[in-house]
Amino acid sequence: MTGPADADPAGPAGPAGPADPARPADPAGPAGPTRPRRRRRRRVLAETAITILVALLLAGLVRAFGIQTFWIPSASMVPTLGVDDRILVQKAFFSWHDVREGDIVVFRHPPRDHCPGPQDDLVKRVIALPGQTIYSSGNSIYINGRVLAEPYLPRDDPLGPPIASAQHPYRVPAGDFYMLGDNRDISCDSRYWGPIKGSSIVGRVVLVWWHDGHPDLHWF
Repeated sequence: MTGPADADPAGPAGPAGPADPARPADPAGPAGPTRPRRRRRRRVLAETAITILVALLLAGLVRAFGIQTFWIPSASMVPTLGVDDRILVQKAFFSWHDVREGDIVVFRHPPRDHCPGPQDDLVKRVIALPGQTIYSSGNSIYINGRVLAEPYLPRDDPLGPPIASAQHPYRVPAGDFYMLGDNRDISCDSRYWGPIKGSSIVGRVVLVWWHDGHPDLHWF
């Protein structure tokens, strides 16, 4: 009689018993199934590495020639842009010849800027274009003799340091742009370091996607 402990689902010989002479030997041997698995693993790793490299390359190309994210380090553009806001800047299909009055742009640090604060790329608003004249009276700005409408500013926003005068308006040189921050009273801008070269403009701000510490999509 056979007890439960003697039962063997593999048959009388069991897995450790003698080999069945009728069953052909495995030509691959014990390591046979391992080699295809190793090859598959190596192929998956190679494909993953290539995918990551291609993604990094595309991200670099987009950053260099397409769009780029910047963060705002100062309060010079409050209330439009606050400290630590994130903005998206259009660089592709963009030329400084396309810049218009009122655009917010990112540009390389002006060589005559000696104001304390960040020394990297700056973000300001375009106030006057090449060839235009500009001056201020009180808190109002005049472009080519006409008061500049600025709906993006709070009512009674103080201008701070003035810009030339009606008797001696400043004419923006050809190829240059006159820049101001929206927070006029504290902004270090063209009133301090003059107009900027159009060739120094990196791109135009098209979207703020993080504002006042939370996601907030706003197109310009």
